Amino acid sequence: MAYAVIKTGGKQYRVEEGTTLLVERLSGDEGSKIELEPLLFADGDKTVFGPSDLGKVKVEAKVVGHERGPKLRIFKFKPKRGYKRRTGHRQELTRIEVTKITGGARSRAKKDDEEKS
Repeated sequence: MAYAVIKTGGKQYRVEEGTTLLVERLSGDEGSKIELEPLLFADGDKTVFGPSDLGKVKVEAKVVGHERGPKLRIFKFKPKRGYKRRTGHRQELTRIEVTKITGGARSRAKKDDEEKS
């Protein structure tokens, strides 16, 4: 099974075709297609991670929807000073589904099989 390691929002994720992820907010409407930045591609015993070979690898995803994360409560307190502050935060998130992983090692393996036939 082929998989890729992608980078988005300052984080890295291991994805396969059909994987659904919740990542930091991406621009794009629901249903639109986006291209993600691959850091590594592996298919069987072939692995691609060099910058020259990664140029041939494409990871495409579909934006399923935009969501907001859970409410985080931030409470600051200093004893004996009467200092109390309460704030909250909700992270803007995007749910994506990886639709296609193509490139590098996979396409070369297919070409080798065709040449042997």
